Amino acid sequence: QTTCSRRGCCWSPLADTSVPWCFFSPKHGYKVRSQKSTTAGFEATLKRLPSPTLFGNDIQTVLLTGEYQTPNHFRFKITDPKRQRFEVPHEHVKEFTGSAASNLKYQVTL
Repeated sequence: QTTCSRRGCCWSPLADTSVPWCFFSPKHGYKVRSQKSTTAGFEATLKRLPSPTLFGNDIQTVLLTGEYQTPNHFRFKITDPKRQRFEVPHEHVKEFTGSAASNLKYQVTL
């Protein structure tokens, strides 16, 4: 039996221990509104679904950027396309300038 809170978190005890018991319903979160391919992966615009907020001040439209950097490494980034924010520079996290990797050992589905 599935039980859901007012904020959208659902709970369904299952016999299969490899499946999480706590999850959000499909009516919660964001939905893909548009997507386009890039040389390294894709960009997708996501719109927030009309559901209760968990933390407040939700961003209504976000940009999801995905990069197929190596056969074992996928990088994703979620940003507010209307407001730039400071990102802490890191010596090991550089801007990716290559093309999308081939022979991927993972699958990404939007």
